[in-house]
Amino acid sequence: MSVEVDVLLQEAKESIEAAQNYRSELQQRLHGLNQARKQVRGSSGQAREALRRHFAELQAAASRLLTERLNSLLAEVDAIEADSVKPLDDCQSLIEHGVGQADELLREGEAALRCGLGEKEDKLGSFTKKAMHIQLDSLPEVPALVDVPCVSAQLDDSLLGLLRDRVSRHGAVSSHPPVQIEELQERPGSILVRWCKVDEDFAAADYRLQYRRSGSGGSQYEDAYIGRDCEFLVLHLDPHTDYLFRVCARGEGRTEWSPWSIPQTGYTTLAPHEWCPGTDGYILSSRRNIALRNESSQSRCPVLYSNAPTYFCGQTLTFKISAAGQMDRRDTLGVCVDNESSVESLQRDQAVCISTNGAVFVNGKEMTNQLPAITLGSAVTFDMEVVNLFPISNNNLSEGGNFKLRVTIGSGNREVVFDWLVDQAVDCLFFGCSFVHSGWKVLVF
Repeated sequence: MSVEVDVLLQEAKESIEAAQNYRSELQQRLHGLNQARKQVRGSSGQAREALRRHFAELQAAASRLLTERLNSLLAEVDAIEADSVKPLDDCQSLIEHGVGQADELLREGEAALRCGLGEKEDKLGSFTKKAMHIQLDSLPEVPALVDVPCVSAQLDDSLLGLLRDRVSRHGAVSSHPPVQIEELQERPGSILVRWCKVDEDFAAADYRLQYRRSGSGGSQYEDAYIGRDCEFLVLHLDPHTDYLFRVCARGEGRTEWSPWSIPQTGYTTLAPHEWCPGTDGYILSSRRNIALRNESSQSRCPVLYSNAPTYFCGQTLTFKISAAGQMDRRDTLGVCVDNESSVESLQRDQAVCISTNGAVFVNGKEMTNQLPAITLGSAVTFDMEVVNLFPISNNNLSEGGNFKLRVTIGSGNREVVFDWLVDQAVDCLFFGCSFVHSGWKVLVF
């Protein structure tokens, strides 16, 4: 009986645990459902507000434009009226003056006819002279109606038809943006953002990526990238800090951008790559990720190392050349196991590097394969993965003699791949550079 009770107790415990897990899963789904509902309602409210604000601005702008056009046309009517009425007013004044003269002449003539015989001759003579002076046969010309303006307004419904057509197609409401962020991959002091189209019918010409710090005290979104690529490495990010990323697209032949994707939160735990300060012959930027070779010395070519071994296998290390000096075969960009200060070049043991002339060196030996020469704007990448010749103890990475890395160095549109044998197992590496002549500036990320 006790065995049966124990079995029942065990089954009860398992059922209780299963119920607890089930309830927990349901609660998580309820939380997800609430988040989804919040997104739908929140985005719908924002869309309504955006539509109302946009169309209110359009209405105000259209009313202003129509008023300006009406006032312009009324001003044209006023100008035509003023220019046309002035000669008519002048003609009217001339005619009225002639009517006045004719009235006065009529009164004098009637008076002359009524006067006595003694005065009649003088008055008739004076009247006759005055009549001849007035030139009673000279009349001012009055323009015919066809010769004076008849102002009219030419109006049709074409504008209304165009407006009706354009307004009926203006704006759109979509339930999903045409592009979404697909992946956020942490890099040293940066995040690689990848996105993709989710609307296959949308023909994208350009993409626009923005980011900002997360949280209530976060800054405004700022542009990180505009172009045709579907990924971008956002640099100069502080480790262990949340950032929000969003992306939109612009269709072929369009000027407006699509709705923004749903913001995604990302952060990096990896410290940014930095050059080591205090190295003779080099000036560093404030973030220590840009180094400028500022002194030319033929006798010594100092190596500038990273501040710490921050390069890990599986990552991509990039050197970007933003200024170029005179080329020398002893110049190097590369990765090494240690930061030995007594050497003048990375063309040595326990290091792999590329010279500015494109030659590749592995543990101090030049390879037969060669990459394009490094010039202004060149980007040199290093990718490494671990390849073990023999098993290595998981508890002691320092066991040596049997550890190698597969290295890929890319420059321009070419790359070389080789295996690099190191004396001991390593999980992080230094990077470095050396230039004989001044003028070289290199950004590392």
